[in-house]
Amino acid sequence: MRQWSARCSTYYWTPREMRHSFVSLLSDSGVPLEDIARLVDHSGTAVTETVYRKQIRPVLLQGAAAMNTIFAR
Repeated sequence: MRQWSARCSTYYWTPREMRHSFVSLLSDSGVPLEDIARLVDHSGTAVTETVYRKQIRPVLLQGAAAMNTIFAR
C-alpha cells in the first residue's frame, strides 16, 4: 500500500484515511448507503452513516472557489 501511495503523491494516506475517502466518494456519487455498507463489510448502515460517511463535495467546491480567488490575482 505504501508503494501505491508513494506513487500517487508525496503524502502518505493511512488505510483509515483511504477507507473514509472511499466511503465518502461513493456516497457523494449517489451509491446507496446499503451498498456502501456491504462493500466495507458492515453488518448494517448505522456505522457507515455515522462514522464513515462524510460529504466531501461541498468542501471540495469551497476549496476550489478559494483557490480560484487566490490564483486569479
